[in-house]
Amino acid sequence: MHARVSDTAGRIVRRAHTKCSATPRTFEYIDLGGDMKFAFVFPGQGSQSVGMLNAFGDHPVVRETVQEASDALNQDIGKLIAEGPADDLNLTTNTQPVMLTAAYAIYRAWRADGGPAPAIVAGHSLGEYTALVAAGALKFRDAVPLVRFRAQAMQTAVPVGQGGMAAILGLDDETVRAVCKEASTAGTVEAVNFNAPAQVVIAGHKAAVEKACEIAKAKGAKRALPLPVSAPFHSSLLKPASDQLRAYLANVEVDVPSISVINNVDVAVVHEPARIKDALVRQAAGAVRWVECVQAMAKAGVTNVFECGPGKVLAGLTKRIDGNLGGAAIVDPASLDDVLKQVSAQ
Repeated sequence: MHARVSDTAGRIVRRAHTKCSATPRTFEYIDLGGDMKFAFVFPGQGSQSVGMLNAFGDHPVVRETVQEASDALNQDIGKLIAEGPADDLNLTTNTQPVMLTAAYAIYRAWRADGGPAPAIVAGHSLGEYTALVAAGALKFRDAVPLVRFRAQAMQTAVPVGQGGMAAILGLDDETVRAVCKEASTAGTVEAVNFNAPAQVVIAGHKAAVEKACEIAKAKGAKRALPLPVSAPFHSSLLKPASDQLRAYLANVEVDVPSISVINNVDVAVVHEPARIKDALVRQAAGAVRWVECVQAMAKAGVTNVFECGPGKVLAGLTKRIDGNLGGAAIVDPASLDDVLKQVSAQ
């Protein structure tokens, strides 16, 4: 959403494996090693824009990454990124592979230009797949069609028009959970994205989401904003998508990551391929516990969190979650150079 560290960047030796609950818990780390402990976070759907890689021009690894994605999907991903149109870029089935490609291309540019590996990585929703690719757990050529399949499965899990999402601003997490419980008489509605303090996204049946928005406003929410999405992402209504993902992932090779990856659904670091797959399966229909992910990084001794990929959403959330964390967003060659200077100066 940092002096140089080695590629191995330390490791986690004690972890309390947690499940999503009303009483969030994190886990304990020893020192990660190195003088500057920085993390990379990768954005999810919503940060895309036409021309988002144009500033990198003909950077060899960026061009190579985009071509690899095009080959994997048999589609001109480079043209879609550079020229759009926006309506096509914003289709979920295009957005997910495109965002993975763009963020990973920028990460590869960082490494190619001399940037060291981060101590820890994480990604918001779709961004978790980018984090796993950056950590060497997923091969990029496998991840691109995987996230397209994920997009298709999530999009079709609930008939269009039956689901919805909304952002609730100005209420604490427990109050939002209580709002959802009260609104559940109209259908399923759940807190699904804990993005920052007093910024929670809810999802579920459209009528229940609308009722929750009304209740939230009555309880003092500053805003309750319906989101322009066509599916209730990360709600339990997407269980069919999780089931499809489980079957698909059974045939995808996952390796032990070389960098610790904090997952969304448990706020945990797991190294075993089977457990990595399981977390991805549950994430489709489980809450994104982003606040806790960033807090876990700080607890691990991370001092800087750098967002790697289009947009600057996660960099903004980091400041709201923990004002003591430094960081920036790497979105173009200029910002990449700035972060390189920060890292090299330590």
